[in-house]
Amino acid sequence: MFNTVLELLKKRNYKAIREIFMDMNEADVAALLQQFYDDHEVEKYELPLLFRLLNKDVAADVFAYMDSDTQMMLINAFTDKELQEIVDDLYLDDTVDIIEEMPANVVARIIKSADAETRKQINQILKYPKDSAGSIMTTEYVYLHRSYTAKEALDWIRHVGMVKETVNTLYVTENRKLVGVLSLLDIVTADDNDKIEDIMEDNVISVDTLEDKEYVASMFSKYDFLSLPVVDRENRMVGIVTFDDAMDVIEEETTEDFSKMAAVAPSDDSYFKTSVFTHAKNRIAWLLILMLSATLTGAIVNKYQSAFAAVPVLVSFLSMLSGTGGNCGSQTSTLVIRGMALGEIRMKDFFKVMWKEFRVALLCSVILAIVNAIRIVLVYHGDTSVDCYKLAFTVSMAIMATVVLSKLIACMLPMAAKKLHLDPAIMAAPLITTIVDTCSTLIFFTLATIVFDIK
Repeated sequence: MFNTVLELLKKRNYKAIREIFMDMNEADVAALLQQFYDDHEVEKYELPLLFRLLNKDVAADVFAYMDSDTQMMLINAFTDKELQEIVDDLYLDDTVDIIEEMPANVVARIIKSADAETRKQINQILKYPKDSAGSIMTTEYVYLHRSYTAKEALDWIRHVGMVKETVNTLYVTENRKLVGVLSLLDIVTADDNDKIEDIMEDNVISVDTLEDKEYVASMFSKYDFLSLPVVDRENRMVGIVTFDDAMDVIEEETTEDFSKMAAVAPSDDSYFKTSVFTHAKNRIAWLLILMLSATLTGAIVNKYQSAFAAVPVLVSFLSMLSGTGGNCGSQTSTLVIRGMALGEIRMKDFFKVMWKEFRVALLCSVILAIVNAIRIVLVYHGDTSVDCYKLAFTVSMAIMATVVLSKLIACMLPMAAKKLHLDPAIMAAPLITTIVDTCSTLIFFTLATIVFDIK
C-alpha cells in the first residue's frame, strides 16, 4: 500500500489517494502515514499534504493513533485553524496523552486551540499523579438521572452521545454522586416508561482517582469491563477509564517488566528512536553490577585450585552446572513474577510457593541427576585417570543441590522485592543466574573435595 500511495503522490493523483484512505481503517491509515514519516527518502512536507487529504470526520482519530514525533511534526505544519479542528474532534484523554509527550511550545499551541471548558478538563486530569487512575481517565461519559424513563434516557443519549467517548456503559448520578450503572442494551430492551432506577445496577464497582493505573487495568480483565467509573473520596463521579486506555497501560507495564527482567532500564521511546548512547546507558549499570557480582565465582574457583589439579576433569562441568541452575531459576522467576502480576500469587502465599517449587525442584533434579550420572559413567568408564562413579555421584549431587537452590531463590527474591515495595521484575533471570552461579560453584567444589578426599 505504501508504494501504491507513493506512486500516486508522485503523479499528484490526490483523488485516488483520498479514495484509498476512505476504504481504510483509521489505525491502518495512521500506520501508513507513519511509514511516510519514517522513510528518509520521502520529503517531510509530503506528510501534511497526505493528512489534509483525509476526511475531516476521521482525521482526529487517525491523528490519535500516530506516535508523538509524527504528531509534533504535523502540529508544527498545521495552521491554527487546522489545529483547532483536530483538538475539537479529539477525545479528551487522547488530547491529554498527546500533551504529556510534547515540548512546552507545542503544548502551548494545543492548549490555546482548545475551548475554555476543554482547557479546564485538561488541567484537571494533568494535576493527577502520572501513575494514577485520574491521569488516564476521560471526563467524556454519559450520565443519567435515576428519575428518567427509558425513552427520556434514549433521547438524552441521542443528544449528547456523539461527543462522548463511549455510550455502551451509562452511569446514574445524583448530586454528582455515583449511584448506579447500566448498559445501552438495558435501556433499548426496556419499556419506554420503565424508570432508570428500576433497571440500573446499584452495586457499582469503581476506583478512586489516586488508585494505581496498573491495578485499574487489571480490573478490566477480572470483570470484563468496557469502561470503569472513577470517583473521588466522596464517591462523586469525575470520569471513566475506557478499555483502550487500560490496554495501553498493560502494554506499557509489560514492556517495562520485560526490560527489567532482561536487566535493562526501561525506555519511553521505541528501539530505533532510542539513541545508541541511551541504549548503552540503560544497560551498563546492570551489566556492571552483574559483572562485579560474578567475581565471587572467580574467587571460589581460585580457592579450589587444588581440586582442579587433583581432578582436572571437574572444570568441564562448571558451565553445565551454572547453565542448568540459571535455566531453572529463570523458569521459576518468570512464572512467579507472572503470577504476582496477575494477582494469582500474593504475599501470604510465600511459604506455599516455596513448598510447591521445592517439590518441583526435587522431581526435576532427580531426573537431571540420573541422566547425568548415566552419561558420565558411559563416557568415563574406561578412563583410568578418574573414578567415574565418584565423578558421577559428585556432579549429580551438585546438580540436585543447584536445581533446588536455584528454584527456591528464584521464587523468594521476587516476593521479597514485592515486600520491600520494589518491582519484582528486577529480581529476574540475570540477577538470579549470577547468585546461582556463585552458589553452585561453591557446592560443586565443596562436594568434590569431600568425595575425592582433596586437601
